[in-house]
Amino acid sequence: MSLSPAQKKAFRSIGHYLNPVVTVSENGVSDNLLAELGRALTDHELIKVKLALPDRDDRTAMLDELIKDSQAELVQTIGKTALLYRPNPKVNPKLSNIKRFENHHGRR
Repeated sequence: MSLSPAQKKAFRSIGHYLNPVVTVSENGVSDNLLAELGRALTDHELIKVKLALPDRDDRTAMLDELIKDSQAELVQTIGKTALLYRPNPKVNPKLSNIKRFENHHGRR
């Protein structure tokens, strides 16, 4: 799965209005963290993840591990925040950030 530049642009504009739903601390990746990340991606498809780690290399390694374990696609990283996307064909339109903001995309 690879996102086109147009899809990434649309997802970045949606992601601007989102708050992080998962925070990764220095404790690392646990089974509970992966379960919560999977639940959030299944429900919302597009989520923000906050990586509360001081070292940039540690954040990069942690993000790579999260992407690999969750089978998500990285849309964008800014500082300690990452925007992840994983499609769900059976998503609830009331929960999906993609469906809720599909007519928005930063244009009013």
